[in-house]
Amino acid sequence: MSTYKAPLRDMRFVMQDLLNLEKHYQSLPACDEVNQELVDAIVGEASKFAEEVIAPLNVVGDEVGCEMLENGEVRTAPGFKEAYQQYIDGGWPSLDQPSRYGGQDLPMSIGLTVREMNGTANWSWAMYPGLSHGAMETIDKHGSEEQKAMFMEPLVSGRWTGTMCLTEAHCGTDLGLLKTKAEQAEDGTYRITGSKLFVSSGEHDLTENIVHIVLARMPDSPPGTKGISLFIVPKFIPSEDGSVGERNEVRCGALEHKMGIHGNSTCLLNFDGATGYLVGEANKGLNYMFTFMNFARIGTGLQGLAHSEIAFQNSLAYSRDRLQMRSLTGPKNPDGPADPIIVHPDVRRMLLTQKAFAEGGRALLYYASAQGDIVTMSEDPEARDFADHVLNFLTPIIKAFLTETGFESANLGLQCFGGHGYVREWGMEQNVRDARISMLYEGTTGIQALDLLGRKVLGTRGKALTPVTGFILDFCKRSRNRKELRPYLKTLVRLTKQWKALTRKIGFAAMRNRDAVGSASVDYIMFSGYVLLGVAWAASARAAYRQLEQGTTEEAFYRAKIQTAEFYFAKILPRTTSLLETIAAGPDTLMEMDENQFIF
Repeated sequence: MSTYKAPLRDMRFVMQDLLNLEKHYQSLPACDEVNQELVDAIVGEASKFAEEVIAPLNVVGDEVGCEMLENGEVRTAPGFKEAYQQYIDGGWPSLDQPSRYGGQDLPMSIGLTVREMNGTANWSWAMYPGLSHGAMETIDKHGSEEQKAMFMEPLVSGRWTGTMCLTEAHCGTDLGLLKTKAEQAEDGTYRITGSKLFVSSGEHDLTENIVHIVLARMPDSPPGTKGISLFIVPKFIPSEDGSVGERNEVRCGALEHKMGIHGNSTCLLNFDGATGYLVGEANKGLNYMFTFMNFARIGTGLQGLAHSEIAFQNSLAYSRDRLQMRSLTGPKNPDGPADPIIVHPDVRRMLLTQKAFAEGGRALLYYASAQGDIVTMSEDPEARDFADHVLNFLTPIIKAFLTETGFESANLGLQCFGGHGYVREWGMEQNVRDARISMLYEGTTGIQALDLLGRKVLGTRGKALTPVTGFILDFCKRSRNRKELRPYLKTLVRLTKQWKALTRKIGFAAMRNRDAVGSASVDYIMFSGYVLLGVAWAASARAAYRQLEQGTTEEAFYRAKIQTAEFYFAKILPRTTSLLETIAAGPDTLMEMDENQFIF
């Protein structure tokens, strides 16, 4: 069974030494009383809940899973419901929600730390409250005042949870093909009919009500994505006094038999003339749903971090204890029959890769969450616009890159255990299975890559990239007085210039052949991720050097930061070289073969 200990020291490093979030909070009028003491208290209490309450349920969720009952009801794994009640009793659902709905008005970046710990401890459990945040964002931003009054307070308190109902069996990512119908009733509500597939947390026994956010099509709507509307479809229709009323006609038709995350109820939901409430204007549903999807994509990037972290923690502990062979440079455990495997270079490679992805990914995610604070809380329009631009640009990279590296870390974790990693006892094979979905849902890596390269970068003629590359070059310029960083900075300047040149080259190639975008997109988003993580590690090294100069009792911790940065630049960042070559190869080798030649 895997174990989890919240990485409080590294979280504090990112929040304090790297991002100086206390100063960041002082710049936000609604957060001027938020200080590091308060943050430490919140994170400390949240870590206890993650470690002591839900981490032990991780293996229970995997082995027992969810059970389909009569009439489309679902029972979650033993202990899940009781843990959720503790979560509500602790006030955790309302932490970073608006006070007008009963929330605590704390910034998104603090809420993210809690979601990280819960997700790493038990991703299946964390998904139940996790999707509610996207539902709340969507209703708050696009819903009517009546809808907000009806749904927001129960969602904020955690009494109700939310889901996202997008895809159908025949359409996958191509939502323009969806067939779920919405027909207006005499009372102004809509009757929703159809089936939705792969609905995470779609039915469960944790709360008294579930609020489904559903895409559907009205009878006279235009075809494709322009004819999609968004609806709120609750499991139970709320009464006027806010209590749960009659059962709505939406039921779980089946539980998906999945590779991983068995503790979460991934459902086929059948809507049989269910009562739904139109959100905003008709035929603008996909635009509204992007509020939910973008939140979910950040959350899925957090899942990648979670799988890197749990792999690293457990691999490290095992590698220190497992005795096997002798070090090639001489015995390191002369009194024992063999040396611990942590002394072997290849094991070090795997551990450092996991550490680099976990800690670098945390830095990138926390930076993005701080931009989210500015978007939602700043009174400076220019600051809000810039932060919104940066967050939108980072979102597909965070989702795709961190889930890809999270899965790589999970696999490396299993590899560190050798044959023991392949059996269920240690929990590493569960981590691999649970991690694999992260590259699929909320848009596959390929979809995120097309969004980044096709829509955000080339669709703006490179303008979306300019502020990001400008930030990197400015960071390098501001940091060059520290000679220890100059090799890193030289590399980052070169890669940033290559990033810009690469973008122009793909753009010109796409004018001749549109497939140039699709053939380059995944390599392009991975290239982007490696560069951004390089910035995170250069900044981490700079912060570590500063602390060492000022004097510290934690010299080993800060030295480890610098050494991990050295490893990243020497062993991981050079992957960008091969990506440049594969992008330059263009689409011909992919597309020249006729589909009938795909034979076996």
